[in-house]
Amino acid sequence: MNAAATPDREELLAAYALPDRTTRRVRMNFVASLDGAATLEGRSGGLGDPVDRLAMQVLRTLADVVLVGAGTVRVEGYGGLAVGEADAAWRVARGLSEQPRLAVVSSSLDLDPESAFFAAAVTRPIVVTHAAAPEARRSALERVADVVVVGERAVDVAGVLDVFADRGLRQVLCEGGPHLFGSLLEADLVDELCLSLGPMLVAGEAGRIVRGVPELQRRMHLVHAFPAGDLVLLRYQRG
Repeated sequence: MNAAATPDREELLAAYALPDRTTRRVRMNFVASLDGAATLEGRSGGLGDPVDRLAMQVLRTLADVVLVGAGTVRVEGYGGLAVGEADAAWRVARGLSEQPRLAVVSSSLDLDPESAFFAAAVTRPIVVTHAAAPEARRSALERVADVVVVGERAVDVAGVLDVFADRGLRQVLCEGGPHLFGSLLEADLVDELCLSLGPMLVAGEAGRIVRGVPELQRRMHLVHAFPAGDLVLLRYQRG
């Protein structure tokens, strides 16, 4: 059997279309190997391909805010996240802001205010932390980002979504990392998982897409399994 044809942007916009934008929704987007590895040589990028990256851009286009953990920002090299010109026009034509917001969750606030994440940002980033985070670091980050404090000694992820909703950011796309996924899953806040299944076996000591929480069960319903060459784009919703 021949590999499936590569989908284009319009096909993926239709495949990941949202039923409405008023209901709060948390989408997780990850890539994994056939044997469940979430990283290759310490980063997730090596597991994907151009189709996976196109799907990621489509998911960002549909989102109000892209949420990531601080570890993911450091490891994956986030900086200047922006959708392309055609995607920005698509958003504006539907009454959305030209670009989604970008938010990072950090308990320690170990983030460099001069890094590309802030310096190359096309919209003012949001930094989410808790009240016990270092005050000096918080003050430094307030110069380059909107700092949101949610929780006393740990970040309250449910409270974070409430803050986003109050700001009109109801469609949340979370791109990891695994510990942030775990926190959202444990709090039963995950509505969708969009998983790119890469055509490789990795072995080694790579972790899974969820880490840091006890074993639990959350039944998911398959929305689509989209073959794209040797990679498969999977979309699951809450069961």
